[in-house]
Amino acid sequence: MQRLLIVTGELSGDMHGAKLAKALKQADPSITLLGVGGRNMKEAGVDLIHGIAHLDVVGTLGVQQARAVLRTYSAVRRFLKATPPDLVIFIDNPGLNLRLASVAKSLSVSVIYYVAPQVWAWHRSRLKLIARVVDHMIVILPFEEDLFRAAGVPCTFVGHPLLDDVEDESNDTQDDLRASFGCDPKQQVIAMFPGSREKEVQAHLPLMLEAVAQVCDDIPVQVLVAMATSVDRSRIETMCRHYPFEVMCVSGRATDVMRSADLLLVSSGTATLQAGFLGIPMIIVYRTSWLTYCLARWLVQIKWIGLVNIVMDRSVVPELIQHHATPSRLAELTRSLLSDQASYQRMADDLTGVRMKFGSLGAVDRAAAVIVKHLTQGSGNVIHSSA
Repeated sequence: MQRLLIVTGELSGDMHGAKLAKALKQADPSITLLGVGGRNMKEAGVDLIHGIAHLDVVGTLGVQQARAVLRTYSAVRRFLKATPPDLVIFIDNPGLNLRLASVAKSLSVSVIYYVAPQVWAWHRSRLKLIARVVDHMIVILPFEEDLFRAAGVPCTFVGHPLLDDVEDESNDTQDDLRASFGCDPKQQVIAMFPGSREKEVQAHLPLMLEAVAQVCDDIPVQVLVAMATSVDRSRIETMCRHYPFEVMCVSGRATDVMRSADLLLVSSGTATLQAGFLGIPMIIVYRTSWLTYCLARWLVQIKWIGLVNIVMDRSVVPELIQHHATPSRLAELTRSLLSDQASYQRMADDLTGVRMKFGSLGAVDRAAAVIVKHLTQGSGNVIHSSA
C-alpha cells in the first residue's frame, strides 16, 4: 500500500487537491492519501495531518500569515522526516511548497508538482530550483509544457480542470437561466465578477457599478453580481443599494451567471478563463495598492494579465489595469460592446480559440494517470501530453 501526501495552500489549491484525490482513488483504490489542506480535501477522503492548519495566504504576507507559513513548514518538515511517504504532490503555492519540495527531495521522497508556479510571468529563477527538486511537473496551461521541458523538468500538460466544471453545469438555456434570476428578458444583462477576496471586491465592485451607472442612461441593462463564498454577502449588498438600477447578487452559481449575461466585467483571475471557455465577451479590470502594482510592474514579464490573452498570446479582450481602470473608461468600453454588434461578435468569435487550446475533457483523470504511472515506473519515465 503506497502513501501519498498532497500539500496545498489557499482555497483554490484545496479544491484542486480534492478533485485530484477523487481521481487518484478511482485510478488506484489501494492508495492511502494524506494531506495538508482544507474542507474540500477532507470531504474527498483525504486524511488531513493533525495539527497542521490549512493556509489561505495571498499576496503580500502580514506578520500572522508569515508565522503560519513558518509553522506549517516546520510541521510538514517534521512529518516528512518522521514518516516519509512514497510520494509528495504539491499544488500551486510555490513560496512554501518549493521549500518543502527541497526537504522531500533531500529525504529521497519522490516529488510531483500539480498546477505549476507561474514562472512564465515572474520568478524565472525558480526554474533551476524546480529542475533540482521536482521529479515531474503536471501543468494545466498549454504553453507551460514546453517551458518546463526546456528547463530540464519532466512535464505533462493535462488540460484544465475548469473545462470539466463548465461542461458539467446545467444545460438550461440563457432564457431559462435569466428567468431563474428574475431578469427582464427585454433588457441586456451585465454580470460582474469582482473577485474572491474582500480587498478585490472593495477595489473592483464600486468601479464596475459606477461604470454601469453611466451606461444605463443610454442602454437599459440589468446587473448580476457573482459572489464568492469567501466574501461577506451583506457588504456586497450594501454597496449595490447606492445605485439607480436593480442588482441581483448570486452566490455559488458562477457558470450560470456567466451564461445568463451578454457581457462580463471581470477582475483578473481564473474567472477570465472560465468566461473564455464559454465564449462570452468580457472586459478585464484590475486594481491593487500602488506598492503592489509598482512591484508587479518591476517583476512581471508578460504583456497581459488576463489568462485568455496570455493563452492566445494576443489581445483578445480589453484589459483596464490600475490607473486605466476608471469608471468612465470602463463605461465607454461597455457601451461600445453592447451597442456595436460587429465588435461584440468579433470578440465572441476570437474567444472560441481559447477553448480549442485546452483539448478534451478529463484533465484531473489524466493528472491522476500520470501520478499512478510515476508510482509504478519511477521517476525516470517521461510522459507526453495527451490533452
